[in-house]
Amino acid sequence: MQVASQTTLQDSPTADETAFSRQSLLGLNLEEVEEIVTSQGLPRFRARQLWRRVWRHGQTDFGDMTELGKDARDKLSAVCQADRPMITNRQTSKDGTIKWLIRCDDGQEAEMVYIPEDDRGTLCISSQIGCTLTCSFCHTGTQRLVRNLTAAEITGQVLLAMDELGDWPAGKEERRLTNIVLMGMGEPLYNYESVKKALSLIMWGEGLGLSKRRVTLSTSGIVPEIEKCGDELGVNLAISLHAVHDELRNELVPINRKYDLKTLIDCVRRYPVLSNARRVTWEYVMIKGVNDSPEDARRLVKLIKGIPSKINLIPFNKWPGSDYECSSDEAIDAFAKIVMKAGYASPVRKPRGQDILAACGQLKSESVRLRKSQMAALQQAAK
Repeated sequence: MQVASQTTLQDSPTADETAFSRQSLLGLNLEEVEEIVTSQGLPRFRARQLWRRVWRHGQTDFGDMTELGKDARDKLSAVCQADRPMITNRQTSKDGTIKWLIRCDDGQEAEMVYIPEDDRGTLCISSQIGCTLTCSFCHTGTQRLVRNLTAAEITGQVLLAMDELGDWPAGKEERRLTNIVLMGMGEPLYNYESVKKALSLIMWGEGLGLSKRRVTLSTSGIVPEIEKCGDELGVNLAISLHAVHDELRNELVPINRKYDLKTLIDCVRRYPVLSNARRVTWEYVMIKGVNDSPEDARRLVKLIKGIPSKINLIPFNKWPGSDYECSSDEAIDAFAKIVMKAGYASPVRKPRGQDILAACGQLKSESVRLRKSQMAALQQAAK
């Protein structure tokens, strides 16, 4: 039987001061790269060559970028770099899911997860280290917000995954990474400007060229930024809903106290790219005895009436310290049938990576990791 594997990498020596002073190319658009290139007395066209080496071929070593010429390589390597975040821990689930713990230059850590499926490979990336929202069912919500990730740290997760999966050059056939979801650590719309820049780079045709139809942003309901996201990015939208009345959602998703269900639903109705071909996804964690009754299902159908939608039913994933339990298979099935009868697709998300705490709601990057006994118990429960 296949079991989870884990690799912990030893801390590397502290990078020297010159490494930290070099500008990361991973968060810069082409115009900004041109400014760096011309500041070194190099012709502007070198910027596009450099861009292609980084974004189309995934190169990080200037010595490999031979089309730039030695003089250009020497000058540019002294002022900029394309380094990835450091991997400090890599875990592979028995179901093939991979979770990486990555370390930023300041020593802070975040997590990202790759989920392989028959028809796609989805990378779940983080936008913050920690989270401010304190959703009661979510493990990440128990970790205080440390800071926002920069655009370079967000794109760095994607480029790092492509390194690990052997997906260069960008756009090649049979690539393993086909979809990106912002469903990792943090609320992406509380870091909107960095997320916007990172996604714009990832989706640009001369970068990775990932279609906006293959990018999904998940939010707990930050209404003003939802409208910006629709107008400026046009990516797929997922709403972390989990309750169908304000009293319960105030408890499960506390941001609801600021943007209540009516305000949120009205905002989603106006999201510009919605159609029968591009539906909003309502994420709904199934919690035993809390939000899983047939009446909850009927109220959900009524709540989203008229919005092109699909409903993603997510069995609650247990994490250490949580008092919640997952709904029974029978309750989830009954809930799904009510939703489907009303005409909405309602797939039940198969939990992935539970044995390595990589499933929905389980990500957390505290420096104090789980004790071995806790991890063993979770791995046994996931078998």
